[in-house]
Amino acid sequence: CPALLCVCFLIYLPGYLRPLDILAEVVPSDGATSGIRIVQVHGARGLQLSAAAPHVMSFPASRIFSQCDLFPEEFSIVVTLRVPHLPPKRNEYLLTVVAEESDLLLLGLRFSPAQLHFLFLREDTAGAWQTRVSFRSPALVDSRWHTLVLAVSAGIFSLTTDCGLPVDIMADVPFPATLSVRGARFFVGSRRRAKGLFTGLVRQLVLLPGSDATPRLCPSRNAPLAVLSIPRVLQALKGKPEDNEVLKYPYETNIRVTLGPRPPCTEMEDAQFWFDASRKGLYLCVGNEWVSVLAAKERLDYVEEHQNLFTNSETLGIEVFRIPQVGLFVATANRKATSAVYKWTEGKFVSYQNIPTHQAQAWRHFTIGKKIFLAVANFEPDEKGQEFSVIYKWSHRKLKFTPYQSIATHSARDWEAFEVDGEHFLAVANHREGDNHNIDSVIYKWNPATRLFEANQTIATSGAYDWEFFSVGPYSFLVVANTFNGTSTKVHSHLYIRLLGSFQLFQSFPTFGAADWEVFHIGERIFLAVANSHSYDVEMQVQNDSYVINSVIYELNVTAQAFVKFQDILTCSALDWEFFSVGEDYFLVVANSFDGRSFSVNSIIYRWQGYEGFVAVHSLPTVGCRDWEAFSTTAGAYLIYSSAKEPLSRVLRLRTR
Repeated sequence: CPALLCVCFLIYLPGYLRPLDILAEVVPSDGATSGIRIVQVHGARGLQLSAAAPHVMSFPASRIFSQCDLFPEEFSIVVTLRVPHLPPKRNEYLLTVVAEESDLLLLGLRFSPAQLHFLFLREDTAGAWQTRVSFRSPALVDSRWHTLVLAVSAGIFSLTTDCGLPVDIMADVPFPATLSVRGARFFVGSRRRAKGLFTGLVRQLVLLPGSDATPRLCPSRNAPLAVLSIPRVLQALKGKPEDNEVLKYPYETNIRVTLGPRPPCTEMEDAQFWFDASRKGLYLCVGNEWVSVLAAKERLDYVEEHQNLFTNSETLGIEVFRIPQVGLFVATANRKATSAVYKWTEGKFVSYQNIPTHQAQAWRHFTIGKKIFLAVANFEPDEKGQEFSVIYKWSHRKLKFTPYQSIATHSARDWEAFEVDGEHFLAVANHREGDNHNIDSVIYKWNPATRLFEANQTIATSGAYDWEFFSVGPYSFLVVANTFNGTSTKVHSHLYIRLLGSFQLFQSFPTFGAADWEVFHIGERIFLAVANSHSYDVEMQVQNDSYVINSVIYELNVTAQAFVKFQDILTCSALDWEFFSVGEDYFLVVANSFDGRSFSVNSIIYRWQGYEGFVAVHSLPTVGCRDWEAFSTTAGAYLIYSSAKEPLSRVLRLRTR
């Protein structure tokens, strides 16, 4: 690549993790800017800029492009706005980048009642000309909040509205790789002049270099108000200004509080309050949901048995999932020839569908568009001696799962489903082939043309037991739990990062019969917990055969660009970790399965206590515990665990105070 482009690539690379909040650049947090009003509509605050002079709502491009004058070739612009009715031929500018000396428009985002236009300057040996990419009928001018993501990558321009289906345009003229913004200025809500001023409300305006921002925002419980980054003055909870910060600006809102039993939360009640006298809680109606504003802090008090779920045989894995407009389900991976799906009905799981399997180890639920899938990891061959794991697809007509695709696997232990840049993948943990544990596990990629999964990459593993996918900013990671290499359980488990279209080794961890990885977030901190099941070595069998060993929690150190050990926790042949929260408290529950003498071992719930790390708070009697899942319903929060030693799984209810 040309030297200047290479330098800019290196500069932009660290910034991938940091969205550039354009709106915050022109709205100082101290409220000193004149002509700006804060208006609250439908429970959300926005900025009204039309009374502010264009030069006030601007800043030099060098402020954010301090080391490189080139605008990124690939980027996203995220906008949350509310637009009132406009005359048919009126055009208004949301964002422009203008050359100060020549007044030439280098880049702009403009809309009319029927279209959204993306403008940019294109230059070649023949001269310079302005190019326009137009999206028809984005349904913006309806006096409602909308969040738009405009993603630009070479000649592809994509617009996503409210986390819906993207609209892609393949333009004849691609976005330039060398658009210089030297001597240019950003203008928010104008094109440097009074004509075309933005008259609506803007809540979010973010530039994300090098990445499509849609996966960061979507799915969202409230897609029209999905947040990547908004100015501090708009972040305070609706109806509850903190430290009177909002009073530094002219502010408009209306508040009505309803008393009595829980009222409906519809468009008519949007941004209105309800006070629940029985719980002493204040709630705000946002997007058809009552959101707690002020309430007594909910804390876990104790755990009680809720349901004994009798299964077809011993259960090696469970998967809890929801199907929209149908209900809540749990799939059990059973040791014998039939596994089952249960549906939550009147506060209990009841049998819904039996599915033939072959010593099933795990289920994985995932979706691709509107398609709903359930993949089973089969450990043993079928009646014909062939080893296949099967993907089932939900039939909206039959309201059942039906076989969709069979994939050859080798003593499969686990499936992991994930999405990267709009592409869908499945990773299988192949445990062994015959007596050989050092074999390849496979990552499959969804082919939209054939509508099938096809092998995409193989990764060498040693008795692979579990895959766990997660993202940090725009970076995608996949970590494998390696259990046994044929002679020892003391093997390294590996973390891979996706670069240039494939997963590459990023970090290795010493593990002892690793059976599970669990990734979780507490605030801005990112953790990885490994469940170590067994310390065993053929050459030191007598001295080193131990099941009561430490499992380890690691924390991401951004400076070191690696996960570092955070805490050791003594476990008894741990097979699973599950992270969950109750109110403002965070918890981990471990599946303790065997202590070297008995399978009747207590599994432990640990509570996050900051500097102390995770501290044991509840001891739960379990028998051969294999897997935990946390879920919630309108009635409360629950845990379910499976037993690998008896045909009985148990649902536990989390009681709060």
